[in-house]
Amino acid sequence: MQATAAHAAATVDSGFGLAATDLSDRAADLTAALPTQGVQNLLSQADKSVSSGTACATNPFGAGDGGIAPLRPAVKYCWSDDDALSKEWIPQGITGVSDAQADEYWGTKRPVITSWYDDSTACTPSGTPACADKGVRLSFLDPATGKYRHVLLAYPYYNSYGHISYRAIDIHSGGIAWYKYRLYVTDALHGLRVFDLRDILDLDPDRNPATNNSTPDGLTSDVQDNGKVGRQSNVWYSYGYRYVLPQAASYDFVSAQHNSSAGTCESNGAPKASYLSVDRSSSPPQLIMGEYCTTDSTHPGNGRIGALPVDDADGSLLSAADGLVSAVGTYALPVKQVQGASRYAGRWYLNQSHRYSDASLWRAAVGSDGVLAVTGGEIRTAVGAEDMYYEHGQATGAAPLLWSQSEHRADINDPSCATTDPTPCGRVIYAHRVSDILTQP
Repeated sequence: MQATAAHAAATVDSGFGLAATDLSDRAADLTAALPTQGVQNLLSQADKSVSSGTACATNPFGAGDGGIAPLRPAVKYCWSDDDALSKEWIPQGITGVSDAQADEYWGTKRPVITSWYDDSTACTPSGTPACADKGVRLSFLDPATGKYRHVLLAYPYYNSYGHISYRAIDIHSGGIAWYKYRLYVTDALHGLRVFDLRDILDLDPDRNPATNNSTPDGLTSDVQDNGKVGRQSNVWYSYGYRYVLPQAASYDFVSAQHNSSAGTCESNGAPKASYLSVDRSSSPPQLIMGEYCTTDSTHPGNGRIGALPVDDADGSLLSAADGLVSAVGTYALPVKQVQGASRYAGRWYLNQSHRYSDASLWRAAVGSDGVLAVTGGEIRTAVGAEDMYYEHGQATGAAPLLWSQSEHRADINDPSCATTDPTPCGRVIYAHRVSDILTQP
């Protein structure tokens, strides 16, 4: 597999401008109505476990296509079986505390967060309340304990009686980025959704799902019914999840959106927001956002990628002038089908997918001509590699790691995913040592 272009033309029309919408008043009404929980307490009460080391038998790296061995990860975690093999929930984005905090700690924890979208068409029996489209959930993982917990994302709104409520957010969530107490989630054709991690709602604070809890607003909450969400008949529901995180803001593209759900991309207007990461080597830090694009005869472009500035003095909002967030720089991507990207100290890293074959990890840099171009050869990595997270280790002194995760379940009904195939499928969270990446040819 080769890069489709080792040296791509610079992008002229970026279309990356964004305008903010504030939903914090709605989120505040929800946190007044329901109890809240902090990230540290959520992790200390996590109810699921990953496996690691030799206990993590899933291997989406395999022997490699054409006998070319993939780069082995330094860290690998496997989900519990119900998540690893779920047909309904598909993992996508990844971020962590090294993005969020300068000291790389959230209190005493060093969490990693991933996102999943609900492919409700794969839920059985289809059409039942339990198979409603639940939108997006997050997994908060504590690597130190191997424990994790799911959190449902929700959009706050006022119902026909004027009561605050929430509903599922039906998006792909291909990229997520955590900075200070805000979590940014990509909404492909619209921009970014923003969540405040101080607003995590707890619908089962007594930790007894069999009984409903009284809520501060005088109602009750029910985490047994997995077919309902929001406030209904004076009861709060959450599709059976204990934790719900309401949206607090959004950043919406201001340019016309000419793209659709098709894999190809238009070269002008608003981009697709396919993946997201944080560059903490910039001052102030920047969000890296780019497009996943296939190509055809009328859409030859590989897509665009750009950097959005963070207003570090304002608690992690994006930096705006006259209400508009503008990209610091935008570039044409040197390869197509990019599922995740990261940048640190001027070096770019791109995950290029090849369906059920090993993904390609490319290194790139912006040259003196202002063009983002591939540097070095192709590195093979996991089948189904997705979003990226750069753990820089500046504060901890640990070796820098480049994290990602793979999306395809091991038992997917495709011959390329068979365990006998050189590149079998399987869902893992993994990290390569950056030093191992940089020493590759």
